[in-house]
Formats: sequence, structure tokens, C-alpha cells
Amino acid sequence: MTKPSGRDCIEFGADRLTIEDILAVAGGAGVALADDAGFRRRVNAGSDFLDALLAEHGEIYGVTTGYGDSCTVGIPRQLVGELPRHLYTYHGCGLGAFFDAYTGRAILAARLLSLAQGYSGVRWLLLERLAMLINEDLVPLIPEEGSVGASGDLTPLSYVAAVLAGERYVYRAGELYPAEKALPELGVAPLTLAPKEGLALMNGTAVMTALACIAYSRAEYLVKLCSRLTALASLATDGNSYHFDARLFSVKPHPGQNAVAAWVHDDLQAGEAPREGLRLQDRYSIRCAPHVIGVLADALPMLRSFIENELNSANDNPIIDGEGEHVLHGGHFYGGHIAFAMDSLKNCVANLADLMDRQLALMVDTRYNHGLPSNLSGASGERAAINHGFKAVQIGASAWAAEALKLTMPASVFSRSTECHNQDKVSMGTIAARDALRVLQLTEQVVAAHALAAVQGVELRLRVSGQDAGEASAAPLSAGVAALMQEVRALSEPLSEDRALDGDLRAVIAAIQARGFSVPGATCKPA
Repeated sequence: MTKPSGRDCIEFGADRLTIEDILAVAGGAGVALADDAGFRRRVNAGSDFLDALLAEHGEIYGVTTGYGDSCTVGIPRQLVGELPRHLYTYHGCGLGAFFDAYTGRAILAARLLSLAQGYSGVRWLLLERLAMLINEDLVPLIPEEGSVGASGDLTPLSYVAAVLAGERYVYRAGELYPAEKALPELGVAPLTLAPKEGLALMNGTAVMTALACIAYSRAEYLVKLCSRLTALASLATDGNSYHFDARLFSVKPHPGQNAVAAWVHDDLQAGEAPREGLRLQDRYSIRCAPHVIGVLADALPMLRSFIENELNSANDNPIIDGEGEHVLHGGHFYGGHIAFAMDSLKNCVANLADLMDRQLALMVDTRYNHGLPSNLSGASGERAAINHGFKAVQIGASAWAAEALKLTMPASVFSRSTECHNQDKVSMGTIAARDALRVLQLTEQVVAAHALAAVQGVELRLRVSGQDAGEASAAPLSAGVAALMQEVRALSEPLSEDRALDGDLRAVIAAIQARGFSVPGATCKPA
């Protein structure tokens, strides 16, 4: 298959791919199947082996038998070809909201990568058709709810299988469009799935793993952004920069925690000795910020390993070793590693929401902000009496943080016995991943509120110290802090008179999700 021209292209089938590769496809990069003889031979060997077994009347789960608990039901040979359509048809019961096109492209990429391992018994043609959906930007409309994470993401992935067969709906140019029209308009006939192909498409972990890629990237960015915002909170509250000294952290050598402390220390431009009159100890939400953010920073390498190993695995059932001529029945559709990764990630991220909320609470409170106006109001004179600054924003941040914390209950321990007790222990990985994305959204809302308040707080501190608050990029501030303040101010004016801040908050949230703010460090992976 030729590479799509005029845009970046990710190659499937030669080397391991990364989280970033999947997200590049989600964001619009094209895909190509590797021009590698061994890759093509491995894929073709699987489908040829299955064809030979069928010709010899061999028994293969999900090909010559029913699915799941129905594996004891033999399928008459003349009906074997109809079985895949029944599989995706009866799984067409997904509910809830629909994944957007970005997420749908990530799901397609994750499924293509698993099938490209060459152990699923599918035809080369099926890989080409999945690549075609991505390159033509025909993204199946996939409902979010209905998967217990084993036997894989059956219900949501049934919408991918159905679209390949010319059924259900796709996003086309941002609009919903029937697949039965979209494929012929490209000169492509709907695909009649071969006997193993319905199962191969659906009986895997592509949805949860795609969501995990998205969640990982957002969490990685928050590590850096929350580190920089901690520096702003320390500046706003006139904090002690020596809480982040390298000598202090050298005796507790968690590498991620140490990286966070170093970022904050650099942003605060701490000198060799504390200035006279500096407070001995700040409150925990400032002083212990590296210990909170650092947990996520240190967890990221492990979480990456779990996610990328799942991405680069054959994760359906049965596994077809065409070259070795083996049919291997097992449970590779089980999403336990993704479930653990997402339950762990959402816990760490919710702690960032809590941390940022607590820092915000310090900044708005005259008992703890050390000389700043109540609620960081920029009003002066008699107008100060009727202005309330960030009072309601802090209430909102507290609500978002509370909801994020509530969602940290691990989904993976809520296994349900399903499908006549055939699926009697399931991963709940997809629910864990969806929870993680919701926790990320709530945390980004808290972070946006913190960013608006912290920038205002630093400007007010400059005013208190006798400088022009408009000179936020002047000498007392590091280049990184000054850059972030300017970026926030490009989206939100200083709050001198009460105004509705929902538009400002939404603009900052959008910038966070677009990675639009300056953050420290080249990577979240400590050296």
C-alpha cells in the first residue's frame, strides 16, 4: 500500500510504535503498511492456515463454533461465513455519548497495530481497509459505554467491524454519514468479513488502549504545568523557595520528584542563601508539591511500558500462529494492565487536582496569602467593598476537585460475571480509562482556575512590593514564569472588576488541552 502524500505518515508492521505515534494518527497523520516481506508473509500465513484448517474440517473457536459460552455449539459448515456478521450485529447495543473523531482515529490505529502483529488470522486486505478508513478520515461512530474490558472491547469495536462491512455511521468531514454511502463513494465495496475477522476486530483491547494513550499524554503535560504553577503560587504567597533546594531532595532520591523540585527551584530563581525574614516553612500544598506531583512523574515510565506493550501485542483470541501452524486459545483480550495503569493514573492526577485546589485556597485567603487582597481582587478604593475577585472560582475549583477525587475508586476491582459466567472475571479496563479521562478533564478545570488566580496573585504581589503589576515579565520573574503569565494574559485580562469568568476558564482549559502553555523540562522522564 502506498503512503498517503502530503502529510506525515506512521508505518505499521515493521517496528514497535509508541503512544506518540498513535496520537499522531489521532491528530491526522496518515498510515502505511510496512513494505516488509516478513511482515506480509506472517499476516498471509495466518489466514492461509485458517483456510486450510477449514478445508480439513478443523474445529476453531469463533470460526466453527459459537462465541463465548456458546463455544460448545458447532456451526454448520454452510453457515460459517455468516457468523462474523452476527457477531458485530448482536453487539450493536452500545449506549452513552459517542467518542469524537480524534479518539475514533486513535482506536482505529490501536486495532490496526494489534492485527499487524500477524497473529490474528486476518487477511492482508483487512489491514488495508483499516488503513483506508484512517487515510480517508472515515471514522466509525463508536459509543462509549458497553465494554467490561474482557472479552475485549467487544461492543464498541463492533462499530468498527460494521463500518468495514458498510453498516452504521462514520464521521466524514466532521459530520455523521452512513457507511453504506461513504464506502461506495470512494469506489470501495463493503467488506464481507472472513470467518475469523469479526472476532479479530472486536475481541481485543483497542478502545481502552487508545484512551490510555490519550490519558497518558494529558497527564504527562500536567506534571510539567502543575510544577510551573506551583512556582507561581509560591511567588504569589511570598513563599520560601528553599523548600525546593537540590541538597534537600538529594536525600530522597525519587527521580521524578527531584525533577519537579528542580523545575520549581529554577522557576523561583532561588539564590545561594535565603533572604532575611523569609518564612521558615510554608504550608504543605506549597512545600510538599514535588512530593505530590513527583508520584505521577515517577509513575509515568511504568505506565508508558504497560500501555506500549499492550499496543504492540496481539490481544485477541484465539491467537493464530500461521507459520508454526498453531491455534492457541487463551485470554489475551483481557485488559488488566490497562485497567491498572488507568486506575493508577487517575489516582495520581486527582491528587494534582487536590493540590492545585489547596494552593488556590491559600492564595485567595488573607489569613494565608501574606498581604494580598481578599480573593485576589484587583479592585481598589471604595470599589473594593463590592468586588469579590476569585471567590466563586475557588468554590468551583473545590467542586471539580471533589468530583475528581470521588472518581478515584478503582474500576478494576469491580469485575462482573457476564455472558453466562463464561466471562466471569473481567478487567473493567475501558471503564477505568474513561474514568481517567473524566478525572483529567476535571483536573484541567482546576488547573485553569489556579492559573488565572496565580497570575493575578503574582501581579498583585509585584504591586505590593512596589513594582508595576503590568511589568510581569520584569527581572524578578524567571523567563519560564514570565512566559506563562504572558500566555495566560493573552486569554484573560486582569480581574479588576467582577466579571463572569467562564469564558476565560474555557479558553485556558482549551489552551491546556492543546499544550499551549510554556512548561519546564524537555520531558517528564527524569534523566
